[in-house]
Order: sequence, then C-alpha cells, then structure tokens
Amino acid sequence: MTQPIDVTTVAEGIARLAWSHEHSVEDVRREVSAALGQHARVETWVDPDDKTGQRMATWSGMHREGVMRGVTVGDEAVDRVVYARLSTDAPLDEPGGFRSLLNSFLPRKRAISQMLIRDQDGRVLVCQLTYKADWDLPGGVVEVGESPRLAVSREVEEELGLTVPAGDLLLTDWLPPWGGWDDAICLVFDGGVHDASIAEGIVKQEREIRDAQFCSVAEVRERATDFTARRIEAAVAGGSAYAESGI
Repeated sequence: MTQPIDVTTVAEGIARLAWSHEHSVEDVRREVSAALGQHARVETWVDPDDKTGQRMATWSGMHREGVMRGVTVGDEAVDRVVYARLSTDAPLDEPGGFRSLLNSFLPRKRAISQMLIRDQDGRVLVCQLTYKADWDLPGGVVEVGESPRLAVSREVEEELGLTVPAGDLLLTDWLPPWGGWDDAICLVFDGGVHDASIAEGIVKQEREIRDAQFCSVAEVRERATDFTARRIEAAVAGGSAYAESGI
C-alpha cells in the first residue's frame, strides 16, 4: 500500500513535501495544490542524484530555486536541490506560468562582454586586473536581462572611465569550464580605432583595474593567458566569427 505524501509545516506559511517513487506526478501535484490552500509556499528538497524526484517536482509545478549545500538531513550534511511553488505563481495552464516553470530549470550560460579597442598602430587596449595575474580585454559579466552590447560599454565606462559605444560583434568565443568557473560565452565587440592619447583619459576603477595599456599582439601574448591571447588574436584577425577558447 502506498504511503501518503508527507506534508509538514516547517515555518509560518511554508509547507515541505516528501514523497516516494511510488507516487505519481498527479499525486504530488494534487498535494501541492492542497497545501497551497493553507500555505503561501510549498517546497521540497531533492537529492541532486535523484533525477526522477527532480522531474516529479518540476512537473508538479514547483520551480527549481537552486542547490542548498551542506544542509543537515538526519545526522548527515548533504546537498539538496530546492524546488518550490508560491501561491502567487501564475497557473501552469497559462503560457506565462508554464514558461516561468521552464525558465527555472533549463540550462543558463554566463555571458561575458569584452571590447576590442585599438590605436592607429594596431595595438590593443588591455587591462591588468586586480583579481588575477594575467591581462585581458576590458569588459565584464552581462547582468541578468541586460543587453551584451550595452553591458560592455557600461563595463568600459565603469572600469576605465571611457565612453566608447560598442560597434559590431567581432567574435563569439565559448569558454570551457576552467579554474572553478562553469563554461561561458564571451562576446567581443568592436570598440573602434582611436588615437593612443585616449589612454591618458583613463580613470581606473581601483577595485578591479591595476593598469591599462595599449599593447601589440606580441606583447599581449607575453602578458595574457594562452586562451585570452588566442581570443584577442582571433578578434583582431577577423574572419571566423566563432571560436572555442580562442580557436
């Protein structure tokens, strides 16, 4: 005989569900709906290795919120994927409600926007960063909901005090997982050709930028990591609009 789904009030307005693989999606969905009649939030914690449990949580209408690391379950510190549905969430039979559910668990990639600013001698403006030893193009992470083109101009202004509109996209470079980072997409935009005196107007954001200089491609190779140098060389050379780690 199948045991009932466990519904526990863990805090005011919050219920936590636990079920076995014997239960169906319809069973879980029904309990979620019933619990939301008495609570503002219904959640469940699922083992990261329990793919069936994660699918059950999703198709019962609960949004994936993230991973809680090192939470105590019994006497053991474990990781748990948190799923939840709020009483204010749009119904799943509405397009916005279903899209929101999908958006909670579909893969997302980090986007990085950089700018290739050159002088009349073909040198490239690169920055020495405070949080890593090597040099890189100016730019940074694109914020959620932000245009990559606007993001790179924002970053250049914040980091260097320069107002440089982003031009055409020169290169899309996929960065594989590295050094604790997940993979990412790096978009290199054309910052145009300027007189080298533009560097005299740089106002460094001291928290992130140690130095900024125009460097030849050979000098970039000496100062940057291999994959950064390859990306810069690919952007300068033009031709292929797509690379993976600069190749």
